[in-house]
Amino acid sequence: MQISKIAGVLALAVVLIAGCGQGSETENQTETDGDTKKEQELTDFEMLNGVGPVDEEITIEEVDEELAKEGMKIFDMKCGACHKMDNRYVGPPLGSVMNTRTPAFVMNMILNPDGMLQKHPIAQSLQAEYITPMPDQQLSREDARAVVEYLVQESQQ
Repeated sequence: MQISKIAGVLALAVVLIAGCGQGSETENQTETDGDTKKEQELTDFEMLNGVGPVDEEITIEEVDEELAKEGMKIFDMKCGACHKMDNRYVGPPLGSVMNTRTPAFVMNMILNPDGMLQKHPIAQSLQAEYITPMPDQQLSREDARAVVEYLVQESQQ
């Protein structure tokens, strides 16, 4: 009688453990499917240029020196506490960011960090690596463009 109770408890434990493992696998698959679905919801333009108010391609043929100077001031005041040009800090180094990201992507990250972190896989990957989410600095589109001009200038040095 005692042995059958022990066997019953062991059988129940095995079923519960097996059930927990399957539940976690299903949850993990759902999370993965959700990530894939988020990526699929983004257009090719959004994958390249980010999610936010900048919904057109931005090209910079030649750096506007005056705008870059203004961008440097804004960067020092609003961005420099978390970003350095050549070193990892609270956020990623930005000295060469314009070699890997489009101007529109950077502007959307500046103007819409919450939306980018919610929807864009690159922004999500950066947050996973750097932990601290980028705060919304309440910059205008013109200010964001000035910062981009400054970053383009920095990437050319």
